[in-house]
This record gives sequence, C-alpha cells and structure tokens, in this order.
Amino acid sequence: MTTNARTKRPTIRDVAAKAGVSKSLVSLVYSTPQAVSQHRRDLVMKAADELGFSPNFLARSLATDTGTFVGILVADLHNPLFAQIVDQVRSALEAKGEYSFMTSAMLPNAAGEQVIDSRTVNALIDLRPKSVLVVGSIPDMNQLSALPEKVSIVVASAIPEDLPRATVVRSNDEIGMRLLIEHLVESGHKKIAHISVMEGLVAKSRREAYKSIMNEQGLGKYIQIEFAKKATETAGFEAAAKLLDSKNSPTAITSYNDLLAIGAQGASGSEIAIVGYDNTFLAELRQISLTSIDPGNDEIALKAAELLAEKTIDTAKPGKTYLLEPKLVVRNSSKTLVKAN
Repeated sequence: MTTNARTKRPTIRDVAAKAGVSKSLVSLVYSTPQAVSQHRRDLVMKAADELGFSPNFLARSLATDTGTFVGILVADLHNPLFAQIVDQVRSALEAKGEYSFMTSAMLPNAAGEQVIDSRTVNALIDLRPKSVLVVGSIPDMNQLSALPEKVSIVVASAIPEDLPRATVVRSNDEIGMRLLIEHLVESGHKKIAHISVMEGLVAKSRREAYKSIMNEQGLGKYIQIEFAKKATETAGFEAAAKLLDSKNSPTAITSYNDLLAIGAQGASGSEIAIVGYDNTFLAELRQISLTSIDPGNDEIALKAAELLAEKTIDTAKPGKTYLLEPKLVVRNSSKTLVKAN
C-alpha cells in the first residue's frame, strides 16, 4: 500500500459503500438528520466513525443555496458571560444535529480599542450560513444586512442597532435593575451609584432603568453615574475610585456587568456594597462572592439554539424580542454595614 493510499482522506462515497447505502442518503444524514430513520443514521455514523470520516460542512454550505451550518459571532471572547452562552448554544445545536462555526467579531486596533473585524464578518457571510447568532453588542451590526433574507439572525444578550430583522433573546434589564436596587434599599442604602459604559444599547438600557427606579424609590437626588472606559475589571476599579473620592461618595454601587463590579470591589475593599449583573462564574468564586443578577443565561442559550435550529423565525417580518425574567443572587458583596447617609 502506498503512502498516498494510506493517508487519503475518506470521502462520502467511501462511507456510503461501507454502510451499504446511497451517497445521497449519507449527505442527508449530515444535512437533515431528522429526515432519516434512526437505524440508517446509525449505519452511516458507524461507517463514518470506522473510516475516520468527518464532513467538510463549510464546503458543502458553499455548494448549496440553503447553507448547512450556524454561524456564531461573539462580541468579546474575554467576557465569561458570552463564553457561557456560546458553549451552551453549541452543545444544544450539536444535540440537534446542527453544525456551528464560531469566531470573534471584534479585534483590537492600534490604540487597544475593540473595533469590528469587517473582514471576518464578511468572510462568514460569504460562507453562506443557514442562520447566524450574534452574542453580545457589536458595532455596525447592520453589516449583517448583507445576508440573504432567508437567513435568520438571532441576537443574544444584546440590543441590535439598525438590524430590524434580527430576533432578540435577552434579559429584562428593568426587572434586573429593580431587583438590585430594591435589595440595596432594603439593606438601608440610599446613596446608590451606578458604573456604566458609553457603548451599547444594553448598557444604556440598564443605566436608564437605574435612574428610573432610583426616582421611583424617592432617591433621585442620590443618582450618580460614573462611566468606565471599557467594561473591564481595570476600568471598574478606576470608575469606583472616582466615585469614592467624590464629595457625595456612595454607600453602594451597582454596575453594568460583573467585570466592572469586581473592579469596584478592588477599589472599595469591603467598605461599601457592590453588586453586578450577569452572574458569571467569577461572581461565584469564594474570594469574590459578588451579589449579581442572573439574566437567565441557560434559558437565553437554549431559546437562541431553538430559534436557530428549528427555523421558527419569519424573516419577512421584523424580528421579535424575547425578554427573559432575571433573578437576584445574593452573596457577601452586598452584606455591608451602611454608613450614615
């Protein structure tokens, strides 16, 4: 046997011959597994496993009009919230027999700022996905308008701008911020500040909810918002330090996300109450023990996977928004004595 014969990659024809079925049936098993009986799927998968065959789903997608995979664009690979959602979506899609291809939609420029990677986004569009998931807030999301109308777009944990066809699955920010502020008020706090970022409609939504609920609680005069440069731990530290050095320093701080809140913890020690939003795995760490809002990450991921796989989206109409109800998770970071107001 020659070296070329030993190293030749098995083809779909090889799988069909070994399983004793047609090439078209093997193709159907990989493209639409639910259309094939369990017995025949098992025959094909057993033959493929024995041969070491794995389909090139990207090549097949380019060769078809409908696409054969789900494209996933992630706003920030360093954000544990987005990583958790992507992992769960991919697992759910795998269980449904769907292929997925994930890439970052952002990259740092010369100044260290995160900007959209237009070449990567265009490359994904050119690969002809059957549907696209966007996880997190991405600037210039309207670039995805170049996708054919039949390609459904789902946005998880973000609010898309200039992309009315997208279906959105996210946390109800107003309820989440209400839970945080009511928890702090019940603990005796009045001087409750908020750390936010300028970019993104989710940050704006949570910021507006903070102001509205503070006013409802009769605490409008204590509204204090500090903008962080980025939604990171370092920026949260800097923003909290400014709040603590201000004339009317707060006794409690709410934050746009967990990373900012963890940074605020570093600036304040255990002197004031700190609460986050997203309930990432970092919030659970014993040395952090951050009170946070669980936005329903599991539910967001499962709903997004369902929409992507089952094609329940009518792309001829504006996309729907699914608001999932968040829950408050109380930990040590908000269990502080309140200073005199």
